[in-house]
Amino acid sequence: MTAARTAARGVVGRYKLLALVALGAAAVLVGMLMFGNLNRNLVYYLTPDEALAQQADYPDGRRFQLGGLVVDGSVATTPQGVSFTVTSDIGPAGVEVPVTFEGAPAQLFGSDIGVVLEGSWRAGTFTSDTMKVKHDENYQPAEDPAS
Repeated sequence: MTAARTAARGVVGRYKLLALVALGAAAVLVGMLMFGNLNRNLVYYLTPDEALAQQADYPDGRRFQLGGLVVDGSVATTPQGVSFTVTSDIGPAGVEVPVTFEGAPAQLFGSDIGVVLEGSWRAGTFTSDTMKVKHDENYQPAEDPAS
């Protein structure tokens, strides 16, 4: 083996090592961008039984999201918005949390519908100012009273 051939192999080996380091750095950068952005866009919420169990972790004023089903017959209009009760389970075994929502509720809001609320505890009542309503993909327009 000649000295020129050995030197050429050394140069090729260094380029391969450099390419591997560059690929590794690119993979780490792509992973950081993907998972870093993913964590910021994830939405977590507590169910009513989790919210009551962790109530000490969320003192009055600390915001979190609460998700559950609106209890049938619990919706009442107030001067500031609506008050109602959410539960984590349909039936008598479900834990219920009283909610006061300040503002105009979503158009699809009603009894027996899933909601995700953002707010905080205020003297044992969950006070919310942001509401997201869960619904399925079936849409039916309101009936026209003139027809």
